[in-house]
Amino acid sequence: MLFDFGGTLDADGVHWSPRFHAAYRAVGGGLDFAAFDSFFKASDEALTRLPGIRTLGFRAAIDAQARLVVGLLPDRVDAGVLAQRLHAEALEIVARNRPILERLARRYRLGVVSNFTGNLRPCLEELGLARFFAVLSDSAVLGWSKPDPRIFAHTLATLQALPQRAWMVGDNFEAHPRSRGPGPADVLARPIRPGAAGG
Repeated sequence: MLFDFGGTLDADGVHWSPRFHAAYRAVGGGLDFAAFDSFFKASDEALTRLPGIRTLGFRAAIDAQARLVVGLLPDRVDAGVLAQRLHAEALEIVARNRPILERLARRYRLGVVSNFTGNLRPCLEELGLARFFAVLSDSAVLGWSKPDPRIFAHTLATLQALPQRAWMVGDNFEAHPRSRGPGPADVLARPIRPGAAGG
């Protein structure tokens, strides 16, 4: 069983950009999402080139991206407050998901496949999640990004699992190979809305 990180294990099927935007609006930012998103994407690119990025844990990575995006925005908000809000929300979701992962890890071989920035392992270690996974496939470390089948093939080979017997749990169907051909079956995480059936 494979999981995404950056919208799935740490959020309820919500990508980083809308999460940053929601936090930005909550701390006084005025841009709508369409305007904000281009600044976020530029900060994402800058984050991958940040010296020392591969050593940053989860909180430090959020702090770094908050500083980067705030430095690009035309209006000013407090990067520290924005980062604290994002971090606190993610910690709540991780705490809720941790017991589920613990139960799954007793029955299945688990892996993470993430389009990340080279610091997937320190982030998951900081959150107390790394111990549940037999393999952590970070696109920046391996040189392949989802939906490239090679990142999935590497992960499944490490797990000694066949694609036909694997599941990929993520928040972006298009990033998974089953949407483009043979690969693990997809389970698409969606945001949980208050009052929704089963929520």
